[in-house]
Amino acid sequence: MAGGLVGLLDDVAALAKLAAASIDDVGAAAGRASMKAAGLMVDDTAVTPTYVHGIAAERELPIIKRIAKGSIRNKLLFILPAALILSEFLPTVVEIILIAGGTFLCFEGAHKIIHAIRGDDHDHDVPAAVKGPGEEESTVAGAIRTDLILSGEIMVIALKEVIEEPIVTRGAVLVVVAILVTIVVFGLVALIVKMDDVGLMMTQQGSRRSERIGRGLVSAMPKVLTFLTVVGTAAMLWVGGHILVAGAHELGWDWPYDVIHDAEAQVEGVGGVGGFLTWLVNTAISAAVGLAWGCAAMAAGSFLPFGKTNHDVREPATD
Repeated sequence: MAGGLVGLLDDVAALAKLAAASIDDVGAAAGRASMKAAGLMVDDTAVTPTYVHGIAAERELPIIKRIAKGSIRNKLLFILPAALILSEFLPTVVEIILIAGGTFLCFEGAHKIIHAIRGDDHDHDVPAAVKGPGEEESTVAGAIRTDLILSGEIMVIALKEVIEEPIVTRGAVLVVVAILVTIVVFGLVALIVKMDDVGLMMTQQGSRRSERIGRGLVSAMPKVLTFLTVVGTAAMLWVGGHILVAGAHELGWDWPYDVIHDAEAQVEGVGGVGGFLTWLVNTAISAAVGLAWGCAAMAAGSFLPFGKTNHDVREPATD
């Protein structure tokens, strides 16, 4: 009897170790997948605060909370099941979707750069929430629709990282990534949009030091948002270009991948900084590919009936 109990305990311990190892594997895979999607997370973080610009302070966090709930629904209820089904039965379609998404990222990145150079940047065309409840509903719905695109890319990038794993592991990793990304992105967004309020409160505390720090926070927020936008644009081009190069390699066109690999080989042996230089070369070439492909996509889109958006059409000059 005692021997049977000891054997049962040994079996339980073995199962516990196996479960712990599986959890560690899922956690490690989720960490790798999340890092692959980090560029899109930066862009998502930069875009979302524009939806609460100019509204009453007490409505900012409730709106962000509603968008975050919509984002997690997008990831878990719509994107996750579709991604798992496609990866199980039509894995090549996942690669094609990823390339299409990479093209979209390159297009968006190039679009932002071209309009910034021309001096007619229209990022402010993203709808801003106002105090009216009807407009708030419309804004939240629009934000959730936009999030569906970014969340879809994040989840597919994460899926590509673990597509060789069993379907249960894939599902577990995508659930972890979905929750982690949503918490990080919308946690940072909440921190960003409330930081100026915190700074304003500090300026009213009477202490000279608090007032100085508060004024610094208030004046820093526009710079922080601008910095996030720049980093987000660069990340879109880098991630999009990398997706295109890797996707072309997977589908049998190896030349772009080989060019990057050969360039990496030239710097990987540099003592002490070889790893950083390898990453830098890969990133720079991928971003250049992304920018070139994005500009080509913009040029091609201009010939389509829907290629001209409203903000590309200038009002005629008036006397």
